[in-house]
Amino acid sequence: MSLFRKIFGSKPNSSKENSSIEERGKHMPKIEVPVDEKFMLEFKQNGGKFLYCINSDEVDSNLNSILKETKWNKEEGFIYNKSTKKIFKKSKIKLTENLENATYFVTTVEALVAEIGSLLISSNQIAEKKINEYPNNIIAYATTSQIVHNISEGLTGIKQKNAPKIPTNITTIKNFKEDLEESFLTYGTSAKNVYLLLLEDL
Repeated sequence: MSLFRKIFGSKPNSSKENSSIEERGKHMPKIEVPVDEKFMLEFKQNGGKFLYCINSDEVDSNLNSILKETKWNKEEGFIYNKSTKKIFKKSKIKLTENLENATYFVTTVEALVAEIGSLLISSNQIAEKKINEYPNNIIAYATTSQIVHNISEGLTGIKQKNAPKIPTNITTIKNFKEDLEESFLTYGTSAKNVYLLLLEDL
């Protein structure tokens, strides 16, 4: 994807970028940023940390690196659903069945919202609990195909993927916008220390 070539490739020439912006003029239409790049810029601005993975082996390797570097490999983690446990069955996570004992929470997501750099989750990931009831340290797993432009698109995807049984308790992580819709979706949340394992699947 274009985003990752930019991140891992050569650094852009800032003077050339500034020059091209000036040449366009202030009345020209804004340049549309690719949705993947938009998400990563907003996510990092929110304080999130991501590791790009090209296959499942890299997912496990990067997860184990996070656990080692943060010294969480000596602590217990919590995973709510069985499908997430299957994804990380080869990892070195020490799991606890008691949420209160967990230092970190490992989860999947419903979508990645580019517009605000947030993780969209539901009862599929956190049951009917508030996200505040989970540890402040979160390791999230997602794929590049889950990146959507905005919350509305994410909600549509949730309905389509889960119909006829739509999950409840839909909320976002790392969302600091204050408009009405987003404040509702972030009810009961607070800033979290988020690592994102992003698997390339496009």
